[in-house]
Amino acid sequence: MPNALHRLDYVVLLCTDLERMRAFYRDVMRMPLAADSDQWVELRLDNLTFVLWPRGRSYDGPSGAIGSVAVQLAFRVEVPEVDEWHRELVRNGVEIVEAPTDQSWGHRTLFSRDPEGALIEIYAEI
Repeated sequence: MPNALHRLDYVVLLCTDLERMRAFYRDVMRMPLAADSDQWVELRLDNLTFVLWPRGRSYDGPSGAIGSVAVQLAFRVEVPEVDEWHRELVRNGVEIVEAPTDQSWGHRTLFSRDPEGALIEIYAEI
């Protein structure tokens, strides 16, 4: 029997428009590039590799309709940064799903979408 899983090494986000997704995560979300090619993009967040991979493998399945969430990415920041990110995303024309809100479970949250509809949460513990 294998050991229990204890570490997530990388996340792959399947996409249909690699160029648009690269620009969004690199330029708007300001995630540093680790590797960049016309086949895939790797971005680095601390100990996690975040990969943008174009759909096309037989087992990828069809892309969901925009607005139908398949994944939610949550990024933790400091409390003042939630509102700073809100202003930055609005400035970049990003769809805001829910403006900064203090939640009853002790988080200040901001929800938006990436260009292909994945839900992005930027939150702080309050």
